[in-house]
Amino acid sequence: MSDDIQTTLAPARIGIVGGGIAGATVALCLGELGLDVTLLEKNPTLVNGPPICHLHAGGNLYREISDAQCLTLLRESIDLVRLYPNAVDYRPTVVAVPTNDDGEPDDLLPRLYKLQAEYQRLIELDAGNRVLGSPEHYFKIFSREDVEALKSVEAVEQPTSLSEWMIPVAHHVDLEQLKFPIIMVQEYGLNLFRLAASAELSLNKINSCSVLTNSKVTNIQSLPDTWKVDYQCEGASHTAEFDFLINAAGFRSGLVDDMLGLERQRLVEFKAAYVTQWQGSNTVWPELIFFGERGTPNGMAQFTPYPDGHFQLHGMTESITLFENGLVESSTISAQPKLNAHFIDKIDKGWPTEEVNQRTQGAIDHLSRFIPEFANSATISSKPLFGAQQIPGDDADLRAAGVSFSGEHYARCEIVKASSAPSVADEIIKQLVNLGYVDRESIGKGHFSMAHLLSESEVNIYAQQISESRHYPSALARCNIRSSNMR
Repeated sequence: MSDDIQTTLAPARIGIVGGGIAGATVALCLGELGLDVTLLEKNPTLVNGPPICHLHAGGNLYREISDAQCLTLLRESIDLVRLYPNAVDYRPTVVAVPTNDDGEPDDLLPRLYKLQAEYQRLIELDAGNRVLGSPEHYFKIFSREDVEALKSVEAVEQPTSLSEWMIPVAHHVDLEQLKFPIIMVQEYGLNLFRLAASAELSLNKINSCSVLTNSKVTNIQSLPDTWKVDYQCEGASHTAEFDFLINAAGFRSGLVDDMLGLERQRLVEFKAAYVTQWQGSNTVWPELIFFGERGTPNGMAQFTPYPDGHFQLHGMTESITLFENGLVESSTISAQPKLNAHFIDKIDKGWPTEEVNQRTQGAIDHLSRFIPEFANSATISSKPLFGAQQIPGDDADLRAAGVSFSGEHYARCEIVKASSAPSVADEIIKQLVNLGYVDRESIGKGHFSMAHLLSESEVNIYAQQISESRHYPSALARCNIRSSNMR
């Protein structure tokens, strides 16, 4: 592959392997610049992979990561909301420290004040960054007395204040299990199915983008001036050549590196979340995070609400969300970490019913420590949301990650959290400018608009179709509350 920098604009052909959130977002941003983009995705629809349920606007789910990573995630999350406004579940998140945890609630406050100040600064730079509500209400501290007082207040269908969002917590959570204060943060949900619908519908409106689903890449060769990509689509073999290649193959990114003989250190981790329904529960909930030590029986518990009483559950224990031998690393002979065959079978073929039942019930029990009523009325709603994610390097706690380059014409998307996808697109665009493939003046402010042309209705309709095609309840794709109630 030639590394000579071009000095004049050229009609570059951009190939993207993988249509997850990273590949789809990069394709969308490059397509809006008028570039010739081909996106190859082996699944029938875009944005599959590990469960996405949280925006991570500040990294408040992770006590173990650095403040620098949290500030990066805040900035990246704002960009993601601006890019995909219809993919957001506009509801806040409660973070609480259990009584059996070694941490203290006050330990969370210094970081929250830093995030609040950074959010205010970003709004002052650009008013369009005000997507997480008002900065003065970025978070709110609730004492035991504050929450107890809400026990006598009736829950509302459309909460408009953080106190109204806290009412279900006062009614149903066992407060004896928590240290006080507890904190509510304007850290919203990110809806996997509406994200997929937004990306796919937007890409279909761009004439210069070719989205080839059901297309599995079988080989890639580096030629003197191009990349030759072989792929199978609908049982037929095809070949395409590209001037710039983007590896967005998610946890299988190492397979692409191996095809090209490139070394790259990475981790891959298999995870799952469990879909349940609380029979008779029509309450509009915030998301709940109960901290705990990862990998222990008291690992973090996460309670993510959806319409019609559906809840997605995480439990950071090896019997629920984490798996024995579920975290693997690359080797000196392959850039692709090798998951055990039973994980690959889950991804490609499905789960044994007995394991679905066992792990989902374990998740219900894990959350019921804090919400006792949940134990008696929650049922299994569908198969888990699951998949594997890559983590570049060797730090399993890394959450803010982006892109790496090998030479000037090959980029790897290496995000850990979905919110990092727009920053990856920005870095790739900078590289394409350096190569002369993009006119610097055409970039503008870097906020793209195609997804804004979609109506909330068309996104919701297609998102529900995607959800049902993947055999999940359509409720997982619907909005609980309109964004106007959270601004």
